[in-house]
Amino acid sequence: MNTAGHWPSVGVVVPTRNRPELLARAVEGIVAQDYPGPVRTIVVFDQHDPDATLCRGGDRPLDVLPNLRKPGLAGARNTGIVALDTDLVAFCDDDDAWTPTKLRRQVHALQQRPQAEFCTAAIEVEFGDRLTPRLAGASLVGLDDLVRSRMSMLHSSTFLVRRFVFAGDEMGLVAEDAPGSQNEDWDLLLRAAKRGEIVHVDEPLVRVLWGRTSMFAYEYATKMASLRWMMTRHPEIAGSGTGAGRVYGQLACWSAASGNRRDAWLWTKAAMRSNWREPRAAIALAAVTGMVKVESVLGALHRRGHGI
Repeated sequence: MNTAGHWPSVGVVVPTRNRPELLARAVEGIVAQDYPGPVRTIVVFDQHDPDATLCRGGDRPLDVLPNLRKPGLAGARNTGIVALDTDLVAFCDDDDAWTPTKLRRQVHALQQRPQAEFCTAAIEVEFGDRLTPRLAGASLVGLDDLVRSRMSMLHSSTFLVRRFVFAGDEMGLVAEDAPGSQNEDWDLLLRAAKRGEIVHVDEPLVRVLWGRTSMFAYEYATKMASLRWMMTRHPEIAGSGTGAGRVYGQLACWSAASGNRRDAWLWTKAAMRSNWREPRAAIALAAVTGMVKVESVLGALHRRGHGI
């Protein structure tokens, strides 16, 4: 892969569900890459029939498939992964768009570290008419970093992975048992970081669309179930005061948003025991007492490129 002048082949997996206009933008960004090597795209249609008119040949071939695995984002990703025979696998969600240099910059970063298996990049958040860059401030990301914080700038649409790690006894495929296919990206990052540091290109190479286009924007019960799943799957999160406080604070906020005052109080207390400075605990308290609505706070944070 690292010989001079050789550019590895890249397979791009694009899961989609009933968003043809956004999908067209995502595909356009992939086709427009200035990457010199082979690029193949597989669009996986989840829970609806594939649009065969998207198929194309040439030096940027695109194929379509139905989700052949468990319905949901994780199953759709895995359908695409197992259909590929490329050196590298990249993800792009159907509501996101790559900048033209995305693949070339990330492949170059991987080539500089031959032992690395996983590469991410910074993002630019699009919310309404606002664009906000989200940088990590680092070129390498380790397990401790991801335990303390989800590091949302390490978005799934920036993932570039050596394909062999998805197979056999290596890292394995995307977790299809994640509730609602939520936090499967954080889980994948943690599993990757347990194998070695993640290479990160700290430039906004992907534009990520936030807001009501998300399939999970207001599914509070699913959000909470996926966070509890993560705590069980990765016990080191509970062992980190900062990491546990953040997750407990999120659980408090989503409980408050769903109207469950009792659980909101319990999770708020847990968050403050883990980290008394946890800001999400204060948000949850304000929501429980009727001072604010979680949705209002979330909207204000999204306008600044952040989430709860």
